[in-house]
Amino acid sequence: MRIRESKCKLCRQLNTKLFLKGERCYTEKCSLERKKPQQRRTFSRRRKSSIYGQQLKEKQRLRCMYGLSEKELKKYYQMAGKGLFQLLERRLDRVVYLSSLGFSLPHARQLVIHGHFLINGLKVDIPSYIVKEGDKIEVRKESKKLSIMKQILEISEKRVTPEWLEVNRESLSARVKRFPLSEEANRDISLPLIIGYYSR
Repeated sequence: MRIRESKCKLCRQLNTKLFLKGERCYTEKCSLERKKPQQRRTFSRRRKSSIYGQQLKEKQRLRCMYGLSEKELKKYYQMAGKGLFQLLERRLDRVVYLSSLGFSLPHARQLVIHGHFLINGLKVDIPSYIVKEGDKIEVRKESKKLSIMKQILEISEKRVTPEWLEVNRESLSARVKRFPLSEEANRDISLPLIIGYYSR
């Protein structure tokens, strides 16, 4: 999924931090922080969103959060159903981002596509690759010399790593200790609304 409009505008529209601009999203410069929903102008005549409208918005939030097309998200839902979040969290681009080996999810995806990562010693350049328990993800030896990797190492110290991942910042690597639990993945997204949307 390629985002063509302003990333900050998209966060405001969906009222969700999508973390599409890397470190900026973690600071006070984040547009969602500077202009919180309650501070925006509201209209008393605005109609309350229908159930379908809520389901659609939640589906859009999920798509943007993982950078997926409509076709991709529908495919993942058909594969996983109630285990949708756990499956999406195991995408290689997502794991790279959660391991703080990329500034943002789009940046992590770009690094994967350019072939900077190895999984269990083999180069993988497919962002949608689903990692398995015990997999080791590491930056290629040649890529560690790049200046961008030094910047990534600096910012990674400020990030919190999910418990299901084990990150070694010195070697720029991560290991999948176990599969993520449903309560660890995307607490801001309502799975029942997503299921309701695709069950119509």
